[in-house]
Amino acid sequence: MNARAFDLTQLRTFIAIHDAGSISAAAEQIFLSQSTVSEQLKKLEARAGQPLLVRSRKGMRPTPAGTRLMTYARQIAALSEAAFEDLQGVLLDGELRIAITDYYRPQDVGRVLKRFTNLYPRLRLHVSAMQSSQIERTALTGEHFDVGLALRLLNEEVSAGEEVAGEGTSATLVRRERLVWAMSATASEPLDMPLPLITLPRPCALQTLVVNVLERHKIPYRVSHSAAGVAGMQLALGAGLGISCLNESALTPDLVVCPTSLGLPPLPRAEFHLLPGHADETDLIRHARNALLRLFA
Repeated sequence: MNARAFDLTQLRTFIAIHDAGSISAAAEQIFLSQSTVSEQLKKLEARAGQPLLVRSRKGMRPTPAGTRLMTYARQIAALSEAAFEDLQGVLLDGELRIAITDYYRPQDVGRVLKRFTNLYPRLRLHVSAMQSSQIERTALTGEHFDVGLALRLLNEEVSAGEEVAGEGTSATLVRRERLVWAMSATASEPLDMPLPLITLPRPCALQTLVVNVLERHKIPYRVSHSAAGVAGMQLALGAGLGISCLNESALTPDLVVCPTSLGLPPLPRAEFHLLPGHADETDLIRHARNALLRLFA
């Protein structure tokens, strides 16, 4: 084996452990023994020359080196599968309509879709940013889009790649993130009261959550700004117009997590789900959904 190359099987195991959160859960998902999974991780770390995953109270977490390698690992795995599908005659050629919540990795989603089009250059994409509630409502009809990625607020411990039920449809979890109270990095403390709140139009699930949480904890607030979408909210937060709730990947460099000294209540985690297809979807859509699942995680 090339001393400067990574083993594909070990990279796949690394991805599985990262997504599942533990060696035991990963072993179940990829149908290997725990000792085999653990041994593959050790070999990969030996090849990398440094630890890639460490144990924490919340499961296995990547080290800084592990985070960097994870990006490459997913790309390598996706390219390998794309090459196999190509040689097996799975050629994605046609049009694909994708609906994505604009909370999903706002700074990275363009690069993710670019990688997808590089893998399948004959595929013509039509991408729409939609509210998750709208994506959920229309997922099974196929009227407005072929593949939908929506945000849900779920508390169940579900592993990436596992099917879950919610909002009336089953779906596949592809990513989980913390929700945080966000504010401008240059904002002064303490904030004026009532709390200046930046919101999005209803029925945005996160904004409904924020209002409910503040009211339940009897924290006075006022709507200081209403944005049309996540990009507008990021601009308003950066300008210091107030605070709001965002998922971690939506934090821009000019935003910070509100300090605990503000006494804001805890928030649940956000989960991004790839919604199931409708009964008569084409092979093109089905194969594209599987390919996107690998890239979206």
